[in-house]
Amino acid sequence: MAAIGSLVFCTDCGNLLDGGAGKQNAILTCQVCGASCKDTSTKTIITRSKPSAFPSALRAKRSEVQTLTEADMQTSATIAHPCEKCGRDEVRYYTQQLRGADEGSTVFYECDCGHKWNTNN
Repeated sequence: MAAIGSLVFCTDCGNLLDGGAGKQNAILTCQVCGASCKDTSTKTIITRSKPSAFPSALRAKRSEVQTLTEADMQTSATIAHPCEKCGRDEVRYYTQQLRGADEGSTVFYECDCGHKWNTNN
């Protein structure tokens, strides 16, 4: 009798045998050739491998601890667009979909002087 995982096969004819339902020392009988053998499917095989056995760039990066502060996260981009209030040449902006998906998004602008405005695309 041969066991592959939890499946047990008859060594005489190769027929798949009914499992012994986890009972130790169970004797299984082949329905085709009548051979009787011990149930080996209850054996548990545990394998272990070292992390270095399968090198991975992702695993190496996972071990590096990264911390982000609020200042590191950038929520807006800058664009060369004049401020309506102070005339500064560069302002921050972000877009947001406020209307239907088939309509354009709304662009929100903010200048360092504190002036805010928006336009619909």
